[in-house]
Amino acid sequence: MTTKLLLATRNAKKLTELQQILDAALGASRIQLVGLDAVAEYLEVPETGLTFGENALIKAREGVRHTGLPTVADDSGLAVDALSGMPGVFSARWSGRHGDDRANLDLVLAQTADVPEQHRGAAFVCAAALVLPGGKEHLVDGRMTGRLLRAPRGEGGFGYDPIFIAEGQQRTNAELTPEEKNAISHRGKAFRALAKVIAKELA
Repeated sequence: MTTKLLLATRNAKKLTELQQILDAALGASRIQLVGLDAVAEYLEVPETGLTFGENALIKAREGVRHTGLPTVADDSGLAVDALSGMPGVFSARWSGRHGDDRANLDLVLAQTADVPEQHRGAAFVCAAALVLPGGKEHLVDGRMTGRLLRAPRGEGGFGYDPIFIAEGQQRTNAELTPEEKNAISHRGKAFRALAKVIAKELA
């Protein structure tokens, strides 16, 4: 018997990533993961939280409310030490235009142009939430620490990946293969932690 689980996203890569993690943790086909494109469309509320955790819970609660399915949602972004943890929850719209990756990246580079090498620390942070139809909620997080470069490198990834080198790496996130990145990524860590919770609650 399989249990249907909603991941509140339209990102096919994110769906594949979580399905693979769940299959590894629980055995293939124990959980049938579906995205927003597979359920009746509903109006998605704005992410008004001031933390990644708050935003993940907002999205997961909405998924349960509209579909009746147990729902997973995540929120993530870049926290730069020299910018007091910003862009943070504003990572996708740091330049003022939501989803303009290059403009966001260029703005962070400009804002950290005078920051010396020893203070260019940063981390990608992800919070992932599971909300159940009965109202029970779980929240986990994952971090990938590293440092910022002064110019982009690499063609892969997205967002701030071309200017971020994870701790222990010589290549930027944009130079890693998807498999290499997923193995150390903030979202991979959060999803693997959440898979253990899903196993207890749903499997």
